[in-house]
Amino acid sequence: MKEEIENKLIYKKTKPTSMRILVYDFLSSQEAALSLSEIENHFENADRTTIYRTLKTFEEKGIVHSIQENTTTKYKLCHDGCDEHTHKDWHLHFYCKICKQTTCKEDISFPKNIQTQFRIDEIRLFAKGICENCLESLQ
Repeated sequence: MKEEIENKLIYKKTKPTSMRILVYDFLSSQEAALSLSEIENHFENADRTTIYRTLKTFEEKGIVHSIQENTTTKYKLCHDGCDEHTHKDWHLHFYCKICKQTTCKEDISFPKNIQTQFRIDEIRLFAKGICENCLESLQ
């Protein structure tokens, strides 16, 4: 697994340091987007600044996309199609008001093949409501 992550980072022109490998591995196991604090809590002995710089580097290189949620930024791994020039996360980011999780709803997306006189590099679709798991538990 470590070698696979190293290769992905190298492909994205990112030096595979120990912390970057650990953060990538952790994010790859998560269903929901996570804040800096949530990621930091997983790495008890890691420096907050190092984790923050890792996430910023990942965002710049198209490895993660950030989701702005009120005053909190959350991070989720990108698909392989994203790069340092364009994030292709044209899907809905959904925040559940009950479980407080933000997930990517890729089945709800903005069409990529629209004809315009301008170039769209990034779209941010964000919704709040109750996720399917919490809705089911309410019934």
